[in-house]
Amino acid sequence: MCDPAAPLRYHCLPAPLLCPPAPPKLSSSALYPALHLLPNPSKSLSSIPQHPHCIALHTPLSSLNPSRILAPPAWLYALSAPQSRAPLSRFFLHPCIPALHCSPPSASCIPALHPCIPALHPFIAALHPCTLPASSCPSPASCPAAREPLWSPPSPHSPRHEESVPPLPTPAPSTHPCTHGRAFSSLRGCSSLRTCRSSPTGAASAPTAIGCAFLTGLAAMATGGSPSPPGAPRHTNRLINEKSPYLLQHAHNPVDWYPWGQEAFDKAKRENKVIFLSVGYSTCHWCHVMEEESFKSKEIGEIMNKHFVCIKVDREERPDVDKVYMTFVQATSGGGGWPMSVWLTPDLKPFAGGTYFPPEDRFHRVGFRTVLLRIAEQWEENKDALLENSHRILEALRQTSEIHVQGQESPPPSKEVMDTCFQQLSRSYDEEYGGFSQAPKFPTPVNLNFLFTYWALHRTTPEGARALQMALHTLKMMAHGGIHDHIGQGFHRYSTDQHWHVPHFEKMLYDQGQLAAVYSRAFQISGDEFFADVARDILLYVSRDLSDQAGGFYSAEDADSYPTTTSKEKREGAFCVWEARELQALLPDPVEGAKEGTTLGDVFMHHYGVKENGNVDPMQDPHEELKGKNVLIAQCSPELTAARFGLEPGRLDALLQECRHRLGTARAQRPRPHLDSKMLAAWNGLMISGFAQAGAALAEQGYVHRAAQAAAFLRTHLFDPDSGRLLRSCYRGKDSSVEQSAVPIQGFLEDYVFVIQALFDLYEASLEQDWLEWALHLQHMQDKLFWDPKGFAYFSSEAGDPSLLLRLKGDQDGAEPTANSVTVTNLLRAACYSGHMDWVEKAGQILAAFSERLQKIPIALPEMARATGIFHHTLKQVVICGDPQGEDTKEMLRCVRSVFSPNKVLMLADGDSARFLYRQLPFLASLERKDGKATAYLCSNFTCSLPVTSAQELRGMLSP
Repeated sequence: MCDPAAPLRYHCLPAPLLCPPAPPKLSSSALYPALHLLPNPSKSLSSIPQHPHCIALHTPLSSLNPSRILAPPAWLYALSAPQSRAPLSRFFLHPCIPALHCSPPSASCIPALHPCIPALHPFIAALHPCTLPASSCPSPASCPAAREPLWSPPSPHSPRHEESVPPLPTPAPSTHPCTHGRAFSSLRGCSSLRTCRSSPTGAASAPTAIGCAFLTGLAAMATGGSPSPPGAPRHTNRLINEKSPYLLQHAHNPVDWYPWGQEAFDKAKRENKVIFLSVGYSTCHWCHVMEEESFKSKEIGEIMNKHFVCIKVDREERPDVDKVYMTFVQATSGGGGWPMSVWLTPDLKPFAGGTYFPPEDRFHRVGFRTVLLRIAEQWEENKDALLENSHRILEALRQTSEIHVQGQESPPPSKEVMDTCFQQLSRSYDEEYGGFSQAPKFPTPVNLNFLFTYWALHRTTPEGARALQMALHTLKMMAHGGIHDHIGQGFHRYSTDQHWHVPHFEKMLYDQGQLAAVYSRAFQISGDEFFADVARDILLYVSRDLSDQAGGFYSAEDADSYPTTTSKEKREGAFCVWEARELQALLPDPVEGAKEGTTLGDVFMHHYGVKENGNVDPMQDPHEELKGKNVLIAQCSPELTAARFGLEPGRLDALLQECRHRLGTARAQRPRPHLDSKMLAAWNGLMISGFAQAGAALAEQGYVHRAAQAAAFLRTHLFDPDSGRLLRSCYRGKDSSVEQSAVPIQGFLEDYVFVIQALFDLYEASLEQDWLEWALHLQHMQDKLFWDPKGFAYFSSEAGDPSLLLRLKGDQDGAEPTANSVTVTNLLRAACYSGHMDWVEKAGQILAAFSERLQKIPIALPEMARATGIFHHTLKQVVICGDPQGEDTKEMLRCVRSVFSPNKVLMLADGDSARFLYRQLPFLASLERKDGKATAYLCSNFTCSLPVTSAQELRGMLSP
């Protein structure tokens, strides 16, 4: 059945079922499945081969506006209402795209994306002919459409389908879940979508479109891909010399892989070959699938080696390279994700791209081998056209990706931005289960942080109360759900369903860091120990499983693992799920004081929703990976579970803790998922903030010490004192030492921004001024390397790298906030700690550069919307004058740290005028202790209030 709510780009095909036309003979102009090329892009649309039942209105390509045409098809196909089933004699794609006219009118002439019809050219925006009714098929009996629909969109409740995003008033790119999260998405998890494997044909995804500008092999379909058990490698390529876990995973492919670098570029130019660029990361499920199916194939490897220069990139090592080519893939196909597959000219300009491809042609999908051969053919026969088109595409991308101040634009008004963002979040909020979509559901810490700030600035209003309720309810439902690992602690990447139950089991460091901070803030605001316990749970997981002995933090744990030590295939979630009989065998003890015959297993299984035949809906598990298994989800309150078995609530807590401990011991005997032991400056910064903020809010000095240990690790291993610059990554060596790549990767904007934020957080938690001094040094370096003096805001990468075709500015908060969003608050904090007011000016200029987006769709930038409120309300400097070891000083500091106040910075004036802070802020020398007691001043723009010596008075000043 067709889903009327399906995205328009996946428009349903109504009855009668449609049959694709027979594929024509392959040639440079074939519609399917060859790559169609326009030798002369200036010709009118009438020159394009079309179905005989359809004609195009003639419009010269030169009259089309590339900046509009490059919008993703998801928004270009603004067709008739999907609910309408009336015959359509005419439908329009977009004001800038000519209409298709069907002659004669037919119910079969519909605006559907047909798997056998490729998009033709990025500046034509995927013209496709009308399809024929099944009755017109030359061979109806053999027509697949006579047996089943060509494609139907996944139900909103299906697991692992393309990430839905809050409804937006303005079109925006979308990213497939094998994605990191961009495109209004918080995606990072490689799309291990079970829906992707749910169709009887193995194709539950949108059909693959092929065009001269792109190849969209959406990472939404595959029929296998579990890695084979390890054995002696038959091949070794030059990736064996790399440090990235992802590149090392491909070091034994029969593909002559190169890392991104001059050696590969020179070879492509010397031999005049197309570059095949493959981008992914080590815990990406569909990257594993494509490797098993294609990159380990000797036959496909020979094709790749003969016709292409093949380059592998770890997107986490090189987010700059990834972003440039993902921008191309999204702009030309309307989607994106990992593995990302892009074909480039020898001068690195993209002309074709997609994501996952199956190895051979399948119904609806062109195979990777076919794509390789046809691109090689086109490079030989139509090289000039490809080069010309790649140049046009790049120029259009350059124009559309620019973010800069329009004229004399000033920062947008905070009330308008914050109210609009709140309203957009409120409309997408799930009242029953929390979160901001139906399915899949992502933690989205940026949304929760915005809601906390909105509440803090609107405490006495109904809107403020609703914002707080939305955030706290979401956090509780997440913590109860299966997205939370109740046995091993920490949070999985996202939930595939509305209820936070069945997750994509990958665990990412950046999620743990942000969620530890968010749960700590929830405790600050509510005083509810439940939130403090969840924060402690996250930090326990990171300390135990993602920590290097030198002090750094590892990047991720995979979703897939071997179910047993003798298994030959990995399965998603195998490390985390349970059969009922396992739990009964591990928890057989009778429970004293409970109803007769009650065992620990009975209590635990009831509380966590365990069922004899498994608690995963078969619709969530079409390939039966989780058949008979249980994903733990707290379905009852402790009070209800205790009442059911006649127990005291306090006793129940102890019993459940004992059960979790036993299961943790048993689970430790299972084969663990792959660990990505790469250590990234940016993600370590997010985790340092998590430890520091939790340490301050929960008054746990151990967490502050762990944050300081990690910061010291960054200064030792990811900072070059000679140049004063950050490095991007380092790696765990074979002997547990910390290693660096032969040519260290320089830090990107996000590395500076997240580390600076971490150092400010660590200073406020520890009051060690060395961290503050380093933060301000890094802020100066960030300005030097990344600031755009003409258009304002910061570029994501520094200038001077000839291999980067575009310098981009991130414009969406996703799984991680975009760097420009966070740096607004960083700049305001830096100004408060240094007195350099030019940083306040820079913060305003960033907001001005993003003004249009903030006013129209602030839900795309909730962290920047939050920063807009802080910018206009002015940060308050909370200065405590006192002896750091004095009890009265400690009491005042505890007071400040226990209150959630988003527009404050904390500093300690200990009376030592020779120290860094006094040198930066001479006004501190004028602040004195009153009556010899620890004294607090609340200052704004370096003008201070009357002093207070009572923690109660101070609390009142911080919580108006």
